[in-house]
Order: sequence, then C-alpha cells, then structure tokens
Amino acid sequence: MNKYMKTFALTGKEKMEIQERPMPEIVNDTDVLIRMIRVGVCGSDMHYYKEGGIGSQVISYPFTPGHEGAGIVAAVGKSVQHVNIGDRVAIDPAMSCGHCDQCEAGRPHTCRNLKFLGNPGQAEGCLSEYIVIPESSCFAINNRLGFDEAVVSEPLAIGYYATKLAGDLKGKSIGILGFGPIGMSVLLPAQLQEPAKVYVTDRLEHRLKIARDSGAGWTGNPDETDVVSEITRKEPLQLDFVFECCGKQEAVEQAIQLLKPGGTLLIVGIPEFSHWSFPVDELRRKEITIKNVRRQNGFTRPALDLMADSTMDVSPMVTHHFPFEETDKAYALVANYEDGVMKAMIDFSAGRYDD
Repeated sequence: MNKYMKTFALTGKEKMEIQERPMPEIVNDTDVLIRMIRVGVCGSDMHYYKEGGIGSQVISYPFTPGHEGAGIVAAVGKSVQHVNIGDRVAIDPAMSCGHCDQCEAGRPHTCRNLKFLGNPGQAEGCLSEYIVIPESSCFAINNRLGFDEAVVSEPLAIGYYATKLAGDLKGKSIGILGFGPIGMSVLLPAQLQEPAKVYVTDRLEHRLKIARDSGAGWTGNPDETDVVSEITRKEPLQLDFVFECCGKQEAVEQAIQLLKPGGTLLIVGIPEFSHWSFPVDELRRKEITIKNVRRQNGFTRPALDLMADSTMDVSPMVTHHFPFEETDKAYALVANYEDGVMKAMIDFSAGRYDD
C-alpha cells in the first residue's frame, strides 16, 4: 500500500486544492481503514466553503471537509467484529466516546467528547482516498444498496430522527420549509406515518417539483407567493408541526405564523448566523414548542434498512456526480445552486481512482 494518499482540502474561502497526505493508520483495536468510493456534498459543507466556519467551529487552513461518505473496508483493528475487509460500508460521521453522561443517557449525538468528520477541531473530513474511523461508525450494506444510497443514509438518518422526535404525525398537517436534501430527508420518513397533508416551501422550482413528485400535497415559493396566507387558507386551524430545514430567519418566522396553538417547531436547518430571533408575542400566546434536531442519533441503520427494503426512493436526491479531481467544481456548483443541483456526489471510482 502507498505511504501517501490524495485529499481535497479547503485552503481559503471558496478555495480548494488537491494535496498529498500520509496514509492514515490504524491506531486503536476498534479502528477501521476505509477506501473511500463516494462522498456527498452537504449544505453544512457550504458554510465551511463559503464562510470558513459554523459558529465557534472555525477552520484552520488547510482543512479536509466532508462527512457524508461510503467506501470499502481495507483493513481492520484486531478487536473489530462487525465489519470485514472487503465489506461495502456506509459511514456515520459521528464518533462518540461511549462513557460520558450523555452517552450513558442514550444521547450519543450530544456526547461531551463527540468528534465529527469534517468538523474543525474534531476530525478531518472524508474527502480523501482513505480514512480511519471507529467500527461503531461503520455500517455494512447489502447488494440491494449502491454507494449513492449509502451516502444518502447520512442526511436521511437526520430527517428520520427529526420525524421521530416530533412525535405522532398520523393524520396531522405538517410543513417543511426548505426542500434541499434535508427537507427531502424529512418528507420521505414523515410519509410513513401517514400525515393528513404535507406543505413544502422552497425558493427553487426544480426542488419543488421533486417535492411534488415525492408526495408533497402542496408546494409554494415564498419569493412568489405569500405562503403563510396560502397555507392558512387551506388549513384554517393551521399546522401541527413545522420542520425548518433551510436555516433561514424568515422561515422560522413563517413557521411560528403557520403553527396552531400548541404546535411544534423542529429546527433542522443550520443558519449562517449565530442567533435566531423569535416573535415572542405569537410564540408565547400560541405556546409553541421548539425542538432542535441534532444529527442522526442512532438512525443510520434504520435509514439504510428503509432504502434496502425499497420503502422509499431517494434517487431523485442525487442529481450530479463529479470525479475526485473535480471536487472544487462540485463545491462551486452546490454553493451557487447551479444546474438544478440537489445533491452532488464525489466519485473516487472514476478515472485513475478506479474501483
């Protein structure tokens, strides 16, 4: 095996380049070495790409981004039991310690010592030919799933967790504000609970079309339509649940206007700013419940199972593929919402990175 590998690193705001790094090594007995095959470009990656950080997590350049990944097991530590060399695996980017108060309380997603792929100060990302990650973050996939689905399990797990955190959606009216990959990852599992109707908003028509094709009962563009008035006209008693999936202040304000008294707002999107602002009068008078959604919380395997059982079709989410050498083009495309992009994938199996 080579002593060096290639990685695509951020070197400044909206600047990326291929660099050569030492091959990662197995250090712990539970470590797994993965040869990366596919990496997804996520909306949160765009914060690092465009702004150089998310809140207190500020990049020190150069830095390798990426946390949505899938690959093939190349080597394992001596205590690894659940994956073998040659297995195709999906990756959960969260690496919890397993022994802090949060982990022991069944909250590994808020682990006191959590490390997350592609987060500054925690772990370099998976946009490299090889990575080492704990066995607990590796999920073997069967032949019914491709590498695209394995990658999509990362955002899908977040959406699936969000719908479970909401509670019983059966027969309820719900809203999804923002229909990027996270919005779609909320819609698909939400439908399994048979809500009465799902209302979706987004500023991009091609995404609204995907929402309609995926089962949304109503869609609207807030730049062209007064979505609050239109949805309230159809739902005079207003909505039971609203999932904010775009990280926009105006979406949070719309959500509070749309929710009925006693309704629940679930904040899934990551904003570009550091503080939300809420219309206190309406929030208080309606007694709105606000829940923040923090990553996957154990839903990676359930998300994979839903796709493997053909329970849901995630194929419309993946719209573009780029070879590893063109990662910078993929990031620019996603950052500028060009060419009808929903989810772009980086493919290591193309060209000289042959599978």
